[in-house]
Amino acid sequence: MASQAAAVADTFPKLLQRNARERGTRPAFRHKDLGIWQSWSWAEAEREVRAYAAGLEALGLRQGDRIAVIGNNRPRLYWTMLAAQWLRAIPVPVYADSVAEEMAYVLDHAGVSIAAVQDQEQVDKLLSMSERLPALNHVLYDEPRGLRDYDHRTLHPISEVIASGRERLDDRAVAARIEAALAAGEAADISIILYTSGTTGRSKGVMLTAGGCVAAASDTVAFDRLGDRDEVLAYLPLAWVGDHYLNYAQGLVAGFCMACPESAETVQSDLKEIGPSFYFAPPRVFENLLTRVMIRMEDAGALKRRMFHHFIGVAKRWGEAILDGKPVPLRARLAYGLGELLVYAPLKNALGFSNIRVAYTAGEAIGPELFSFYRSLGLNLKQLYGQTEAFLYVTAQPDGEIRADTVGPATPNVSIRIEEGSGEVLYRSPGQFTGYYKDDEKTAETMTADGYVRTGDAGFFDETGHLKIIDRAKDVGRLSAGALFPPKYIENKLKFFPNIKEAVAFGQGRDHVTVALNIDLTAVGNWAERNNVVYASYQELAGHDLVYDIIAGHVDEVNRSLASEPQMAGAQIKRFLILHKELDADDGELTRTQKVRRGFIAERYAPLVAALYDGSTEADITTEVTFEDGRKGAISARVKIRDAAIHPAAGGTGISEGKAARAA
Repeated sequence: MASQAAAVADTFPKLLQRNARERGTRPAFRHKDLGIWQSWSWAEAEREVRAYAAGLEALGLRQGDRIAVIGNNRPRLYWTMLAAQWLRAIPVPVYADSVAEEMAYVLDHAGVSIAAVQDQEQVDKLLSMSERLPALNHVLYDEPRGLRDYDHRTLHPISEVIASGRERLDDRAVAARIEAALAAGEAADISIILYTSGTTGRSKGVMLTAGGCVAAASDTVAFDRLGDRDEVLAYLPLAWVGDHYLNYAQGLVAGFCMACPESAETVQSDLKEIGPSFYFAPPRVFENLLTRVMIRMEDAGALKRRMFHHFIGVAKRWGEAILDGKPVPLRARLAYGLGELLVYAPLKNALGFSNIRVAYTAGEAIGPELFSFYRSLGLNLKQLYGQTEAFLYVTAQPDGEIRADTVGPATPNVSIRIEEGSGEVLYRSPGQFTGYYKDDEKTAETMTADGYVRTGDAGFFDETGHLKIIDRAKDVGRLSAGALFPPKYIENKLKFFPNIKEAVAFGQGRDHVTVALNIDLTAVGNWAERNNVVYASYQELAGHDLVYDIIAGHVDEVNRSLASEPQMAGAQIKRFLILHKELDADDGELTRTQKVRRGFIAERYAPLVAALYDGSTEADITTEVTFEDGRKGAISARVKIRDAAIHPAAGGTGISEGKAARAA
């Protein structure tokens, strides 16, 4: 299954060297610092990484050692991974927003000896748990602000490590040793350990090989025709497989430029300045962008509002057909062209989407209306389905075969089968993992005897060969009367409404379905401002009667939708509540990739769940919260509970394949 590119260069440092040789003057990395974009060519990046490898060798990094990489997207943190892989050491990216406890677990489990971090915040976290990390010998940092008076015996600026490595390369013996380390790299080397998001428990270290990563990225680079004229904004978390695949791996294979934003707060403006040609965002980002657009239009003048809604109507009717190259009447093309001039092009420019040639979304289901909205503007938005264990891609939608209700067919060189009985999706792919680090038991549970990987997701192929994902296989259950209960399907229907940020459905083995919701503070807050509703906090707004009225309307629409699907009518929502706090990864309620940990929430909010089923109209609860600095606090509230109307079913039982939820 190895691609042709993998045979030429089977490790990422070798690809770096190839890019320096073949496209040395082309931009490789950019970073906005203090408002100014700085760029490094492939030749310059290769020299920096070579020197960095020499500096790391001097600090004792050897083949097989683990080095943590913690922070936001920065060229020097990407170079840390390349320099470590050059020495055949193993980078272990860690989520920058992890609390100290989570970070300590990963670093201790991986046995890291060196950590490269972004700034003082990460240094302080590491120093606070130094007693738990006896193997950690050195900490390197990129941004020196605030660190001048720290003990620098084991604390080093990355810039100085690179500078010292550059001096060491003047020694021919050192230079020869560094070159030999690069040449000795093999496809079978463990290239990186990526820790899972921990949806169902402790994070697991996914071991990926160099050759597998390069082969998988080579296949998708060819699939989407990516090249060295493309550019991406590398804003996704370094520890997430999406960044390591879509930006790092594909960037090194295709030779395109990775631009790093100045900060998380400037991503949107930096996106507009860079104008990337390849873009990925989870559905939540697309939802938030559309919410902000709609809020701004509500505040616009009457003429602008009418023009916007008129041409959006034109786009909804004809935009996707024009994007897919289908026959469209001349009058419709002229109307769409005028809309492009007056609305679509300015809107895409404001969002930073003007130059995007290929865009993807994954991670959660995206609403059909939301998906179609962006495609109708001319954005070539597609869906993929993947996992960390697969090195991301399992399926992807080819151009011309894009639908909102599927995640596409298997990507090149990927084999998929559906297990009889459970309906679980299994796959075999070029980049799939070799196992979980220090966890042979879990590896054996996940891998089949013939080399397939269990996804844990239930799905099926439709008549066109496209995969549809229903829910986590273990989560698809039944109500006490036997009706099907797919919680994620219900949750995704609720989250299609801009006012609802999160939803958690309950019902397994129960008489009926209930849900706990989070409102979207931006959307509902804007509504409150326009309707003179005064509130002082999220908790106060979430408990407001008028907000409950709005959410009740959304729940009723979902129930009507479920009732129209004969096989899903039994899963209508009977009761709901709005939580008094937003679900938070720091509190363990969400994973670091923002996925709901349903079982944990059921335990944490047990009094509320009990009240949903005992007929109570309100319930008291006190919830512990974790602040950014690790301190603990508590929030107490009396949460209201409302009933929802159940609508007559259209008839039938089971689950309709044609209307199964898609996930990514």
